Amino acid sequence: MGLAPNPSNHDGIMMVTSSQSGQAPGKVYLVGAGPGAADLITVRGARLLAQADVVLHDALVEPEMLALCPQAKRIAVGKRCGKQSSAQHFINKQLIDHARTHALVVRLKGGDPMLFGRADEELRALEAAGIPVEVVPGITAALASAAALGRSLTLRGVARSVAFATQSRAPESAEIAAQASADSLVYYMGRDSAQRIAAELIDAGKPASTPVAIVEAATTPRERRVRLTLDDVRQGLAASWFDAAQPSVLLIGEAFANADAASLHDWAAQAAMAA
Repeated sequence: MGLAPNPSNHDGIMMVTSSQSGQAPGKVYLVGAGPGAADLITVRGARLLAQADVVLHDALVEPEMLALCPQAKRIAVGKRCGKQSSAQHFINKQLIDHARTHALVVRLKGGDPMLFGRADEELRALEAAGIPVEVVPGITAALASAAALGRSLTLRGVARSVAFATQSRAPESAEIAAQASADSLVYYMGRDSAQRIAAELIDAGKPASTPVAIVEAATTPRERRVRLTLDDVRQGLAASWFDAAQPSVLLIGEAFANADAASLHDWAAQAAMAA
């Protein structure tokens, strides 16, 4: 795909070697891995991976992405809802410790580091420790999912506002009611709360017929897409479609009408015939 590791290709990135004891600390880069596919990381992100001494990566980073840094020590520090995960303070400590003994450390985060990536906590910890740090943006799952659906998050005359929300914890009714005013809504980590989210949005005034699209594992070979309505989600009809092992994004709003995705009702009928 043209992004194979090449330490000599370092335009715009200062080449460094591992720090020795007593020297100034190395530098940490918070790099956005993008939505999944390895060739969707930025050129700058790929070059940093090719130069890294240590890469601390999220659980959702694809193996093909890690193949871009064969020379680096790779450490999994991912967080997955409902699964054993690394505590944030432990991740912060590892970043600091590795930066004190290595020249170039990459913290590889799924999507974009600055959107639901807890980047601020890592930035503040590194700054407090006197460690140089830089953020390299990535493509977030909402943008990749919209592209997969062939539908823009904004649409002239239909959708002029977008809200991004995460539901990694139980949603608060007041939060959801406030989100309902956005023309396009994107929920990260909303699978387990999808039914309640839909009910609260309808209670807050969203029409039950509002189009919904769900994208799982966007841009990977495991990608799946389905379209339904807010009322379908409220009734729990999407529960059997979800694959709990895959990350998913819920996109809600008129902008997603007729999205490039299978109809949930067609999928259910086919599943029933195959049973």
